[in-house]
Amino acid sequence: MKEKKIVVTGGSGLLGRYLKDIMPDLTYLSSKDYDLTNSNNVEKMFNDKKPDIIIHLAAKVGGIFDNMNKQADYYDENILMNTLIIKYSYLYGVERLIGMGSTCMYPDSVKKYPMSEEDIHIGPPAPTNFSYGYSKRCLAVQIDSYNKQYKTKYNYLIPCNLYGEYDEYGKSSHYVAALIKKIIFAKKNNDDHILLFGTGKPLRQFMYAGDLASVIKYCIENEIYDIFNISTKNYSIKEIAEIAIKACGAEHLDIRFDNKNPDGQFRKDVSNEKLLRLIPDFKFTELFDGIKKTHDYLIENNVF
Repeated sequence: MKEKKIVVTGGSGLLGRYLKDIMPDLTYLSSKDYDLTNSNNVEKMFNDKKPDIIIHLAAKVGGIFDNMNKQADYYDENILMNTLIIKYSYLYGVERLIGMGSTCMYPDSVKKYPMSEEDIHIGPPAPTNFSYGYSKRCLAVQIDSYNKQYKTKYNYLIPCNLYGEYDEYGKSSHYVAALIKKIIFAKKNNDDHILLFGTGKPLRQFMYAGDLASVIKYCIENEIYDIFNISTKNYSIKEIAEIAIKACGAEHLDIRFDNKNPDGQFRKDVSNEKLLRLIPDFKFTELFDGIKKTHDYLIENNVF
């Protein structure tokens, strides 16, 4: 029997690098290899690589301010990438595709939390990442449509926010990455506090990216085609900062908030009940442990 050719888009990103650690024999592609917003490039990729299975991780992602200031960029790039990858996967006979959703695709506010997979379309995404959220929702609609019309076996996973050693630590980084960076710099500069945007009250689920890579591997190896959330405990922004201060060995630092800047969506926690039915023994990395691993890696490798 011919071995399946598995191609991973976004292979040099946060999640792609964790997947490569545990599935090193797959073909990992980055934006240096092909421009996935260009149909000619996408078609060339399919002709060159001839995949049987696509794990589509490529996306334009960033923090709250980048999302607010570049809404057209986030919409255009993600819509084009997702649309072309799914379309050409079907045209080139790809037997399996796993797309990556996001809890940003869920409504800004609902009556009951945590949200389940059936709640995706009951209201618009949060204003602070509206275009990104809709681009991820459109990926879900396209996959659902192809499955219904063409009987494909494509699916998408819906993870909460991610963090980890391979994260983006620039201006467009997500909260936990930016938080760890702030703590490291505060320690280097002998500061007595860190300053965070907002009030610290909003609630967030943050998952160590290596855990999501493990779920993807499990789905491939066990032929799971379901669509489901992947999420962890829900903490306030302040609680996450307090955990990070301890994990980074910086308990002398005070946490201060600049409430002139926006909080963003108050909460968007999703249920992982379906995940635990499919993978009953799955264990998430505790937030303290994941942040400590990330902090220690950054220090040991002189990332900053």
